[in-house]
Amino acid sequence: MIRTKELTKIFRTEEVETTALNKVDLTIKDGEMVAVMGPSGCGKSTLLNIIGLLDNPTEGEFYFNEQEVSKFSERNRTNLRKGNIGFVFQSFNLIDELTVYENVELPLLYLKVSASERKKKVEEVLERMKIIHRKKHFPQQLSGGQQQRVAISRAVVTNPKLILADEPTGNLDSANGEEVMNLLTELNKDGTTIVMVTHSPTDAEYAHRIIQLFDGHIVTENIRQTV
Repeated sequence: MIRTKELTKIFRTEEVETTALNKVDLTIKDGEMVAVMGPSGCGKSTLLNIIGLLDNPTEGEFYFNEQEVSKFSERNRTNLRKGNIGFVFQSFNLIDELTVYENVELPLLYLKVSASERKKKVEEVLERMKIIHRKKHFPQQLSGGQQQRVAISRAVVTNPKLILADEPTGNLDSANGEEVMNLLTELNKDGTTIVMVTHSPTDAEYAHRIIQLFDGHIVTENIRQTV
Protein backbone atom coordinates (compact mmCIF):
# COMPACT_ATOMS: atom_id res chain seq x y z
CA MET A 1 0.00 0.00 0.00
CA ILE A 2 2.75 2.47 1.00
CA ARG A 3 6.34 2.49 -0.19
CA THR A 4 8.97 5.19 0.15
CA LYS A 5 12.44 5.35 -1.33
CA GLU A 6 15.03 7.77 0.11
CA LEU A 7 12.15 9.97 1.30
CA THR A 8 13.54 13.32 2.44
CA LYS A 9 11.80 16.40 3.83
CA ILE A 10 13.72 19.63 4.40
CA PHE A 11 12.17 22.73 5.93
CA ARG A 12 13.91 25.96 4.97
CA THR A 13 13.72 29.49 6.26
CA GLU A 14 15.99 32.39 5.35
CA GLU A 15 18.40 31.47 8.12
CA VAL A 16 17.84 27.81 9.00
CA GLU A 17 17.58 24.52 7.13
CA THR A 18 16.09 21.60 9.04
CA THR A 19 16.07 18.02 7.75
CA ALA A 20 12.96 16.40 9.24
CA LEU A 21 13.23 13.15 7.24
CA ASN A 22 16.51 11.86 5.84
CA LYS A 23 16.37 9.21 3.08
CA VAL A 24 13.68 7.07 4.70
CA ASP A 25 12.97 3.70 3.06
CA LEU A 26 9.69 2.24 4.28
CA THR A 27 7.11 -0.32 3.14
CA ILE A 28 3.69 -0.78 4.74
CA LYS A 29 1.53 -3.61 3.43
CA ASP A 30 -2.24 -3.77 3.13
CA GLY A 31 -3.77 -4.81 6.44
CA GLU A 32 -0.78 -3.93 8.61
CA MET A 33 -0.98 -2.02 11.88
CA VAL A 34 2.24 -0.06 12.32
CA ALA A 35 3.34 2.11 15.24
CA VAL A 36 5.86 4.90 14.67
CA MET A 37 7.77 5.97 17.78
CA GLY A 38 10.60 8.30 18.68
CA PRO A 39 11.40 11.49 20.62
CA SER A 40 9.76 14.82 19.85
CA GLY A 41 11.20 16.40 16.72
CA CYS A 42 12.41 13.13 15.19
CA GLY A 43 10.15 13.36 12.11
CA LYS A 44 7.11 11.29 13.15
CA SER A 45 4.46 13.89 12.33
CA THR A 46 6.25 14.89 9.12
CA LEU A 47 6.22 11.27 7.98
CA LEU A 48 2.52 10.96 8.85
CA ASN A 49 1.71 14.16 6.93
CA ILE A 50 3.45 12.86 3.80
CA ILE A 51 1.84 9.41 4.05
CA GLY A 52 -1.51 11.18 4.55
CA LEU A 53 -0.97 13.24 1.37
CA LEU A 54 -1.05 16.49 3.35
CA ASP A 55 2.44 17.41 2.18
CA ASN A 56 5.01 16.46 -0.46
CA PRO A 57 8.55 15.29 0.24
CA THR A 58 11.50 17.48 -0.80
CA GLU A 59 13.27 14.53 -2.40
CA GLY A 60 12.74 10.80 -2.89
CA GLU A 61 9.86 8.65 -4.07
CA PHE A 62 6.51 7.93 -2.45
CA TYR A 63 4.16 5.26 -3.78
CA PHE A 64 0.54 5.06 -2.62
CA ASN A 65 -1.25 1.97 -3.93
CA GLU A 66 1.56 1.53 -6.49
CA GLN A 67 1.13 5.11 -7.78
CA GLU A 68 4.09 7.49 -7.50
CA VAL A 69 2.64 10.58 -5.84
CA SER A 70 5.64 12.53 -4.51
CA LYS A 71 5.17 15.43 -6.98
CA PHE A 72 1.37 15.59 -6.86
CA SER A 73 -0.28 19.01 -6.72
CA GLU A 74 -2.37 19.89 -3.68
CA ARG A 75 -5.56 19.32 -5.68
CA ASN A 76 -4.46 15.86 -6.82
CA ARG A 77 -3.43 14.94 -3.27
CA THR A 78 -6.82 16.07 -1.98
CA ASN A 79 -8.66 14.00 -4.59
CA LEU A 80 -6.58 10.92 -3.75
CA ARG A 81 -7.14 11.38 0.01
CA LYS A 82 -10.93 11.45 -0.36
CA GLY A 83 -12.38 8.08 0.53
CA ASN A 84 -8.91 6.49 0.77
CA ILE A 85 -7.52 7.92 4.03
CA GLY A 86 -9.11 8.62 7.40
CA PHE A 87 -7.43 10.70 10.13
CA VAL A 88 -7.64 10.41 13.93
CA PHE A 89 -5.98 13.16 15.97
CA GLN A 90 -4.97 13.53 19.61
CA SER A 91 -7.12 16.67 19.93
CA PHE A 92 -10.14 15.01 18.19
CA ASN A 93 -10.51 17.96 15.71
CA LEU A 94 -14.30 17.84 15.85
CA ILE A 95 -16.32 20.90 14.80
CA ASP A 96 -17.96 22.31 17.94
CA GLU A 97 -20.88 23.87 16.05
CA LEU A 98 -21.91 20.53 14.51
CA THR A 99 -23.65 17.64 16.25
CA VAL A 100 -22.06 14.21 16.52
CA TYR A 101 -24.16 13.09 13.54
CA GLU A 102 -23.15 16.13 11.46
CA ASN A 103 -19.44 15.73 12.27
CA VAL A 104 -19.48 12.12 11.09
CA GLU A 105 -21.57 12.98 8.03
CA LEU A 106 -19.12 15.64 6.80
CA PRO A 107 -16.73 13.42 4.76
CA LEU A 108 -19.73 11.93 2.95
CA LEU A 109 -20.94 15.41 2.00
CA TYR A 110 -17.54 16.09 0.43
CA LEU A 111 -17.91 12.87 -1.56
CA LYS A 112 -21.42 13.93 -2.69
CA VAL A 113 -23.06 10.80 -1.25
CA SER A 114 -26.86 10.89 -1.42
CA ALA A 115 -28.84 11.87 1.71
CA SER A 116 -30.36 8.42 2.17
CA GLU A 117 -27.00 6.69 1.81
CA ARG A 118 -25.39 9.20 4.20
CA LYS A 119 -28.01 8.48 6.85
CA LYS A 120 -27.47 4.73 6.50
CA LYS A 121 -23.66 4.96 6.67
CA VAL A 122 -23.53 7.44 9.57
CA GLU A 123 -25.98 5.49 11.73
CA GLU A 124 -24.21 2.20 10.98
CA VAL A 125 -20.82 3.55 12.07
CA LEU A 126 -22.20 5.32 15.14
CA GLU A 127 -23.88 2.07 16.15
CA ARG A 128 -20.65 0.17 15.66
CA MET A 129 -18.71 2.70 17.75
CA LYS A 130 -21.39 2.57 20.47
CA ILE A 131 -22.04 6.32 20.29
CA ILE A 132 -25.40 6.35 18.43
CA HIS A 133 -27.21 7.48 21.59
CA ARG A 134 -25.22 10.73 21.47
CA LYS A 135 -25.83 11.56 17.81
CA LYS A 136 -27.73 14.80 18.56
CA HIS A 137 -25.21 16.03 21.11
CA PHE A 138 -22.42 18.52 20.42
CA PRO A 139 -18.73 17.66 21.02
CA GLN A 140 -18.48 19.84 24.15
CA GLN A 141 -21.24 17.74 25.75
CA LEU A 142 -19.14 14.57 25.45
CA SER A 143 -16.29 13.07 27.46
CA GLY A 144 -12.84 12.76 25.88
CA GLY A 145 -13.36 9.06 25.20
CA GLN A 146 -16.71 9.73 23.53
CA GLN A 147 -15.20 12.50 21.39
CA GLN A 148 -12.48 10.16 20.20
CA ARG A 149 -15.10 7.54 19.30
CA VAL A 150 -16.84 10.21 17.22
CA ALA A 151 -13.51 11.11 15.58
CA ILE A 152 -12.90 7.45 14.72
CA SER A 153 -16.46 7.22 13.36
CA ARG A 154 -15.76 10.20 11.10
CA ALA A 155 -12.47 8.62 9.96
CA VAL A 156 -14.05 5.29 8.96
CA VAL A 157 -17.47 6.37 7.61
CA THR A 158 -16.09 6.47 4.05
CA ASN A 159 -14.63 2.96 4.50
CA PRO A 160 -11.05 4.13 3.82
CA LYS A 161 -8.20 1.74 3.04
CA LEU A 162 -5.89 3.55 5.47
CA ILE A 163 -6.31 5.22 8.86
CA LEU A 164 -3.59 7.53 10.18
CA ALA A 165 -3.73 8.07 13.94
CA ASP A 166 -1.60 10.79 15.56
CA GLU A 167 -1.32 10.14 19.33
CA PRO A 168 -4.92 8.79 19.39
CA THR A 169 -4.93 8.24 23.17
CA GLY A 170 -2.79 11.25 24.11
CA ASN A 171 -5.67 13.19 25.72
CA LEU A 172 -7.39 10.20 27.31
CA ASP A 173 -7.15 8.39 30.64
CA SER A 174 -5.95 4.79 30.60
CA ALA A 175 -9.44 3.20 30.49
CA ASN A 176 -10.61 5.33 27.56
CA GLY A 177 -7.24 4.93 25.89
CA GLU A 178 -7.53 1.16 26.03
CA GLU A 179 -11.05 1.37 24.60
CA VAL A 180 -9.84 3.46 21.66
CA MET A 181 -6.95 1.08 20.96
CA ASN A 182 -9.35 -1.86 21.00
CA LEU A 183 -11.56 -0.05 18.45
CA LEU A 184 -8.56 0.57 16.18
CA THR A 185 -7.47 -3.06 16.54
CA GLU A 186 -10.96 -4.23 15.60
CA LEU A 187 -10.91 -2.03 12.48
CA ASN A 188 -7.50 -3.43 11.58
CA LYS A 189 -8.75 -7.00 11.95
CA ASP A 190 -11.51 -6.10 9.48
CA GLY A 191 -8.83 -5.18 6.92
CA THR A 192 -8.10 -1.47 7.44
CA THR A 193 -4.41 -0.55 7.35
CA ILE A 194 -3.45 1.59 10.35
CA VAL A 195 -0.36 3.75 10.84
CA MET A 196 -0.14 5.26 14.31
CA VAL A 197 2.27 7.80 15.77
CA THR A 198 2.59 7.31 19.51
CA HIS A 199 4.80 8.00 22.52
CA SER A 200 3.04 5.20 24.42
CA PRO A 201 4.81 1.80 24.61
CA THR A 202 1.47 0.35 25.73
CA ASP A 203 -0.30 1.55 22.57
CA ALA A 204 2.62 0.42 20.38
CA GLU A 205 2.18 -3.15 21.68
CA TYR A 206 -1.09 -3.37 19.69
CA ALA A 207 0.84 -2.99 16.40
CA HIS A 208 2.27 -5.69 14.14
CA ARG A 209 5.44 -3.65 13.71
CA ILE A 210 7.10 -0.85 15.69
CA ILE A 211 9.30 1.62 13.80
CA GLN A 212 11.67 3.83 15.79
CA LEU A 213 12.62 7.17 14.26
CA PHE A 214 15.54 9.30 15.40
CA ASP A 215 16.79 12.49 13.74
CA GLY A 216 14.78 11.74 10.61
CA HIS A 217 16.14 8.19 10.20
CA ILE A 218 14.56 4.80 10.86
CA VAL A 219 16.91 3.35 13.47
CA THR A 220 15.08 0.10 14.36
CA GLU A 221 12.11 -1.98 13.25
CA ASN A 222 10.60 -4.48 15.64
CA ILE A 223 8.29 -6.98 13.95
CA ARG A 224 5.94 -8.25 16.65
CA GLN A 225 3.43 -10.27 14.64
CA THR A 226 2.74 -11.06 11.00
CA VAL A 227 -0.37 -9.80 9.24
